[in-house]
Amino acid sequence: MPVYDYIATDVAHACLYCEKGFETVQRLAEPRMTVCPRCGNPITKCIVAPAIGRSKTKLDDRAKNAGFTKLKKIGTGEYEKMY
Repeated sequence: MPVYDYIATDVAHACLYCEKGFETVQRLAEPRMTVCPRCGNPITKCIVAPAIGRSKTKLDDRAKNAGFTKLKKIGTGEYEKMY
């Protein structure tokens, strides 16, 4: 099921939950939310770039921690061990 982001349209009357924005999981067939589930304030759906292939930690760091070795090509048939 897709994850949707919502944020308050009127920040002056928003609760802490919808003031900064929140994520919710909804089916495609479900109608779009129009009010905050906690305070009833009007909300709008946000357009957010998908985080496909992104990570807060670098892939190299995760691979190193998992015990993998990274090699860098330095010449024809020559590789140098990075870590």
